[in-house]
Amino acid sequence: MKKYNFYGWETADIKDSLGRTPRDYYDILSTLWCAETCAPRMREKWSPDNMTLGQCSITAFLMQDIYGGKVYGILRPDGNYHCFNDVDGCVFDLTSEQFGDEKLDYSDCPEQFREIHFAKDEKKQRYECLREKLKNTL
Repeated sequence: MKKYNFYGWETADIKDSLGRTPRDYYDILSTLWCAETCAPRMREKWSPDNMTLGQCSITAFLMQDIYGGKVYGILRPDGNYHCFNDVDGCVFDLTSEQFGDEKLDYSDCPEQFREIHFAKDEKKQRYECLREKLKNTL
């Protein structure tokens, strides 16, 4: 099995209706994440070498569209939440590698809701952009 660097990759074995796992979506999204889909406050630091930077909430909600489950958030020092997925106990974070060697604590995190995240129009637009790119790729 190919080795990945995102949190939970070893056990991310859930499948969508076409048999794709989160690892498969990571491979696809790796070709789609871009500065345009990165959070504006992080955009100048985004690069293909750090492709998951600023992509967490839109990616997590996109995975929720596909697999269901819940999106949770890890409170960061800047007051923002880093989002990840939990689908019936299968916890994975496709964008965790943006933190390098930092170990995030995925326990006891508050649930995140798209209504709150997408109240920011720019975030909703980035989500729709990534969703459309994924749809066109599939």
